[in-house]
Amino acid sequence: MDEKLQNLLNRLIRFRDERDWAQFHTAKNLAISISLEAAELLEHFQWTGENDEISTEKSNAMAEEVADILIYLLLISDNLGIDPVEAAQKKIQKNEEKYPADLVKGKSHKYTEY
Repeated sequence: MDEKLQNLLNRLIRFRDERDWAQFHTAKNLAISISLEAAELLEHFQWTGENDEISTEKSNAMAEEVADILIYLLLISDNLGIDPVEAAQKKIQKNEEKYPADLVKGKSHKYTEY
């Protein structure tokens, strides 16, 4: 795992363990938490237009939701023994194969339509 992410994960685990919260951090609970925090991030876009400017206040609130998502993502990755950086690299490689740039550039269709 990337050194900065590993340091962050170590800090999160220390924080969690000092509070005896590992018992609540099951894969199921962490997956639910990711979804809930992602919904809270999405809520900031509700009823906005495509080109609406985002205020500093709203941007700061959104940063907190992004942080919550990252925190839960790192914890579930640790729980499941997944290196999130390695998993992302593999997924990007898979997407590069499914979506060749010369076929999909400027298009948003699903790979099955190419």
